[in-house]
Amino acid sequence: MSEPEAEQSDKQKYEFRKVIEDLKQYRGSGTQLVSIYVPEDTQISDVVAHVTQEHSEAANIKSKDTRTNVQDALTSIKDRLRYYDTYPPDKGLVLFSGAIDSGGGRTDMITETLESPPDPIESFRYHCDSEFLTEPLEHMLADSGLFGLIVLDRREANVGWLKGKRVEPVKSASSLVPGKQRKGGQSAQRFARLRLEAIDNFYQEVAGMANDLFVPERHELDGILVGGPSPTKDEFLDGDYLHHEIGDKVLGKFDVAYTDESGLKDLVDAADDVLAEYEMVEDKHAMEEFFKQLHDGNQATYGFEPTRENLVMGAVEQLLISEDLRQDVAAYTCPNGHDEREMLDQREDTPDHECTRCGETVSAADAEREDAIDHLMEIAEQRGTETLFISTDFEKGEQLLTAFGGVAGLLRYSTGV
Repeated sequence: MSEPEAEQSDKQKYEFRKVIEDLKQYRGSGTQLVSIYVPEDTQISDVVAHVTQEHSEAANIKSKDTRTNVQDALTSIKDRLRYYDTYPPDKGLVLFSGAIDSGGGRTDMITETLESPPDPIESFRYHCDSEFLTEPLEHMLADSGLFGLIVLDRREANVGWLKGKRVEPVKSASSLVPGKQRKGGQSAQRFARLRLEAIDNFYQEVAGMANDLFVPERHELDGILVGGPSPTKDEFLDGDYLHHEIGDKVLGKFDVAYTDESGLKDLVDAADDVLAEYEMVEDKHAMEEFFKQLHDGNQATYGFEPTRENLVMGAVEQLLISEDLRQDVAAYTCPNGHDEREMLDQREDTPDHECTRCGETVSAADAEREDAIDHLMEIAEQRGTETLFISTDFEKGEQLLTAFGGVAGLLRYSTGV
């Protein structure tokens, strides 16, 4: 993935994450919140037909309020589907609609459409409940990565991918390695030699499958995991069967009991600690460099306003934003032309503002308010600055949020700001 594509992916994931956080908070008084997941190869006309059928069947719902709300939600979804041609956008489409509780016995009808999620939608799903179905999207937004998977014993082997949180089996092979007991008429020495040759041939076959799958993707590959019983996986790795460019990417070997497709999932579970550590490597390196520059150098900035000022100057090489930052920025211009900003909790109302330079008051009604991350990322894109979202799942990542306001930057050069 190119850097601009990665930037767009990060921004898209952040936008999706904001919508999902809102959706997860919504509740319906009955089973009246509709979620529909549409793969990219499903015809829109088929989805419309399904929604029409569900609308007809909803007439049988006993509760009048629930019946009305479900049918209204389905009508809203049908209206949204009119915007699409024969098929959904690339990777698919997700629609949410329903009457949500807004307090005091009142409800608000909302409809959200999310196009082209981070990963392709695998199957059509229609879901009606008191909550929206967001888990499939949440899995897509989990830390992504591309890892090669190999599980083998002397009987069979499977290779595949771990893409984000999704395991994809791709190729399998069965061996012709004879059992340890020789057949009558063969000398023990000849049998042992034939068995070793069969094992070697099988390892070469497995390596061939892995090389064919992984070598073309070696520049995108984050690592390779190998699983199976001992000594099989050890023999395989110690024998240098893998192409050297992917052999160097093996992150570890793990004891796995099964070597069929389910063994690939067992391998991912066994490697959980390694994967969790690897997912945060980039975040940790960035934060280590930030603290190094903070203490021993002069090419670090933190806090919203100083980081923004450096961004505008084009001095920020890498913008560091906490994944858990949820704030807006309100921009005020006083009667004397002074521009100032305030950071606000997203649930907080916009206040009036007193200009720190001249004391004039600016009414909240005259403020311009937007998501702080959107504001910073827009400037970063214009200045060619890379944006990195930092997890709070490690100490320095948590410190970015709690001690530095969730915003920092590594500078191209010292600015004194």
